[in-house]
Amino acid sequence: MNDKNPKSSSGKFRKWFKRKHKKKQPDPYYLQDELSDGDDFMEDIYVSSLEIDPCTSTNELRIFVGTWNVAGRAPVGSLAVDLEEWLKPQDAVDIYVLGFQEIVPLKTRTVIGTEDPRKATNWNLLIGKALNESSGCPWLTPMLNPISSDSYHYVRNPGLEKRASFSAICDNTRMRGKPITQHRHHQQAVIGGSKYKLMASKKMVGVFISVWMKEELVTKYSVSNVKVSSVACGIMGYLGNKGSVSVSMSIERTSFCFIAAHLASGEKQGDEGRRNHQVSEIFKRTSFPRSAKDEHNLHPLTILGHDRIFWFGDLNYRLYNLEDNLARHLIQKKDWKALQEFDQLRREQEDGGVFQGWREGNIEFAPTYKYSSSNFNRYSGGVPSRSGEKQRTPAWCDRILWYGKGVKLLSYLRSEIKFSDHRPVSALFSTQIEVNKSSNPRIFSKDTIVPNIMPPEQIGTSGNYEEGKATLLSLIVKDTEASSIHTKKL
Repeated sequence: MNDKNPKSSSGKFRKWFKRKHKKKQPDPYYLQDELSDGDDFMEDIYVSSLEIDPCTSTNELRIFVGTWNVAGRAPVGSLAVDLEEWLKPQDAVDIYVLGFQEIVPLKTRTVIGTEDPRKATNWNLLIGKALNESSGCPWLTPMLNPISSDSYHYVRNPGLEKRASFSAICDNTRMRGKPITQHRHHQQAVIGGSKYKLMASKKMVGVFISVWMKEELVTKYSVSNVKVSSVACGIMGYLGNKGSVSVSMSIERTSFCFIAAHLASGEKQGDEGRRNHQVSEIFKRTSFPRSAKDEHNLHPLTILGHDRIFWFGDLNYRLYNLEDNLARHLIQKKDWKALQEFDQLRREQEDGGVFQGWREGNIEFAPTYKYSSSNFNRYSGGVPSRSGEKQRTPAWCDRILWYGKGVKLLSYLRSEIKFSDHRPVSALFSTQIEVNKSSNPRIFSKDTIVPNIMPPEQIGTSGNYEEGKATLLSLIVKDTEASSIHTKKL
């Protein structure tokens, strides 16, 4: 690991940053956090987007983000009714982003064995049915033979002036060399006659993400650079029982990143350190590499390079320093504000936490975990304890966070679907996208923030975070330099 003095590295970066963006007048677009003491430049670095170009306008999109741990249960046909209730398909939603955990039982053979794409296909079929049939739209099989690619491909229909496009997203290690006829088949499936189109889908063991967009918006807007990434950080730090699957995509001039995660479980002291370390690993190891085909169509390389970022899933943060019987008493009283005083994730959103600077809506619903497997109407355990049930203090394990300007939360709630020991959670957002008025897009910088990241060797301690931050910062600098080089070539 780098043994250089952190302050020396900080000073070098400060000089590089100022030299890179030196202007005759103060530059309002690169600002140090006003709350920073000014001496530790690495604590909070904000790189704000350039002001809106006169050749652009802003349009509103509504995004539904949902997360649900289904406890290894198969997506049986009767679940379609529950899904429809949860998703509540309606015209107001432009994009559905759904994250699932444990879509397969987390057993040895599923964790270390070969990925089975049929599970993801079955979930996509069920989601497509819930979104489209309730709207009276014919539903076509989205991906019977998934195509593999790390990029989103434009296709132009000679009979239409607007752009149509199709996604070729799946496991990039599995489908290379497939015949072009499959691409044509998939292209027809996405453009064909459903209200919502499957844009991207990725599975890693039990973690699964599925992104859907209104067909009319696929043709209305330029949707580009759809890429996927997965980070396995479970057993031994590299198995996929825990980790994340992410989707990166750009709509016109605005980039989005969606991260569905399943973090380490446990409510013992120190378990939150393992979760924080996994968050750190996901930040550092998630990447969306550029290829030769992307030369004139740049996209962010890392999570923090995007304009709008949504992180959701079974994050597994618990209630700390709170006795089980008191927690259940506060739940019975529906005193959510008092209960949140003990919430670990809220602490991680404060100064020094791994989610510093990230936002979450007000929690005005009961903890979503853990419900009894024998009776999904009540929490597991309690006093007197029931035979064969795990004693777990109820907690808000299932969460949705976001980062970036131009995002407004409209609702944040849980559903009462009694399908697993978790309740699904959803959030509806209104967000702005920049739309080109001309056909000549320009390069623009991204909103980024460097959170405090704890290096692996310091889990469970309150030591120096500089090494982890420097690693993450190097990724952002790499992203910025690549964009700068491309701009010079233009």
